[in-house]
Amino acid sequence: MRAMAWIFGYGSLVWRPAFPAVERVPAALAGWTRRLWQGSPDHRGVPGAPGRVATLVPAADARVHGVASRVEPNALDDILSALDIREQAGYARHDLPVRLRDGRRVEALVYVATADNTDWLGPATAEAIAAHVAGSHGPSGSNAEYVRRLHTALAELGHPDPHIAAVVAALDAADSPARPTTGDNR
Repeated sequence: MRAMAWIFGYGSLVWRPAFPAVERVPAALAGWTRRLWQGSPDHRGVPGAPGRVATLVPAADARVHGVASRVEPNALDDILSALDIREQAGYARHDLPVRLRDGRRVEALVYVATADNTDWLGPATAEAIAAHVAGSHGPSGSNAEYVRRLHTALAELGHPDPHIAAVVAALDAADSPARPTTGDNR
């Protein structure tokens, strides 16, 4: 049994952790930034047409905000077994230091997908990501819903993410009907 009993969520674990916790608190992870660069062939997309979901990318001066969940040590093995299935497409476990809102520093388990996995989609503009997300759907629902729910959850934490916000703005712009042109430029 692992002594570490903290799990840091920065994607869907922020708004849909799906595991019991003794404590859930806003937290931050320094030295990383959140990006929608990981393919999801099993939740927000399908094999051959993956959606885009969050991962972390090293960035020296960055800070990622999310939620740290403290779980009972005797429940950790079952929780990690379920999370290993949920995070199976390209994610690996890492123990990283996070700072809780109250100032405590704890080691937390964090799932991170890197460029060396087969489901990696990599960087793209907010508009290209939004177009990809808008057309993706998988067993867990629409990819656009995932991005919008993450955006809302981060805003509710008081830490909106600029990358996620830019993708949501591009989604909103694509959803807006075009203004009719009248030829009159008054």
